Amino acid sequence: MDWLWWVFVFFIVGGFGWIADTGRTALRTRHERRIERFELAERERERERLALEEANKQPEPVCGCSHHLAKHDRKGKCHEDMETAVEWDEEKKPLRYERRQCNCQQYVGPQPLSTIYADELTDLA
Repeated sequence: MDWLWWVFVFFIVGGFGWIADTGRTALRTRHERRIERFELAERERERERLALEEANKQPEPVCGCSHHLAKHDRKGKCHEDMETAVEWDEEKKPLRYERRQCNCQQYVGPQPLSTIYADELTDLA
């Protein structure tokens, strides 16, 4: 029965409050860490989704002049304007630019794949 007095004194002195605060702090820390892990996993899923979207995109047909294939006619002449240097200093650094038509003549980007239709072989004999 002596131990009951010690438990009673322990609670009166405030030992229970200390235990409760320690438990609350531990649970709060655990909760914050779980939330951080959840947010990290969510960002990783988003990054993977964006990478998949990038991987599934068709390549952009870009000419050596950095203009899109749509800016070139069937002969390969570019119809886009660009800034061209017209005046240089002694160190061959451009001083003045003017807008002129791009003088590239040929498309040198990845060729877009054409759609090909082929009948399936049914009679192999």
